[in-house]
Amino acid sequence: MPLSTADIDRLAHLARLGLAPDERTRLCTQLNDFFGIVEKMRAVDTSGIIPLAHPVEIMGDVALRLRDDIASEPNQREANQRNAPALDAGLFLVPRVIE
Repeated sequence: MPLSTADIDRLAHLARLGLAPDERTRLCTQLNDFFGIVEKMRAVDTSGIIPLAHPVEIMGDVALRLRDDIASEPNQREANQRNAPALDAGLFLVPRVIE
């Protein structure tokens, strides 16, 4: 079911968008074209097709090159907090902004 300009007006109102008449017409055409593509995709029979976790899977097994989760930087908390205006137990203190 294609969208009408009245549908575009309603959507623009909900999104708080101010659209000129030519923008409304152009947007209506673009959205209807998009929904047409979606309908073509929905018409394709995908029964029996296993979804892929990654698009490269179709070419073979995917071996992700992940590095080991090891902390490689030294703890520099004291150096990083040296110029903080207020600290408590190693945490930054900030002024309360919500009462």
